[in-house]
Amino acid sequence: STQAAHAQSAEDFLDAGVKKGRSGDLKGAIADFNNAIDIDPQYAYAYSNRGLTKSSLKDHQGALADYNKAIEINPQYTDAYYNRGNTKYHLRDYQGAIADYNKAIEINPQYANAYSNRGITKAIGFNDKQGACSDFKKAASLGHEYRITWLNSEGGAWCRNMR
Repeated sequence: STQAAHAQSAEDFLDAGVKKGRSGDLKGAIADFNNAIDIDPQYAYAYSNRGLTKSSLKDHQGALADYNKAIEINPQYTDAYYNRGNTKYHLRDYQGAIADYNKAIEINPQYANAYSNRGITKAIGFNDKQGACSDFKKAASLGHEYRITWLNSEGGAWCRNMR
């Protein structure tokens, strides 16, 4: 039928949702991600992007559920672990956040953002300055712009000088 030829694919809805999210239309983005998931219930990217959008809307429990589903579909999905770690951090589940950053780093040892955020979690959640500093230096060595600037700043002096 000609109508099928005009039907939007799950990918079309995902792309539209990402664009809406970037432009600030978070509710519209969620609607598009919902449509993508209706078409393809195994679309890990759609769950992860919907989770990110729910986080922006402060629906952290909803975001967690979406990251869990994305990871269930694709257990090697580094960004889903990273984003779930960020959500757990916001919920003050520091142990859970570190476990997710660890998993993201295990899958992708070059994941600079995961090192940086794991360092923050070690410092804030566990007062582990040594561990935090080690992660900050690793993130910087992988090209993390903020960590490079921070390590060379007055604020980063404590870590820069730590052996």
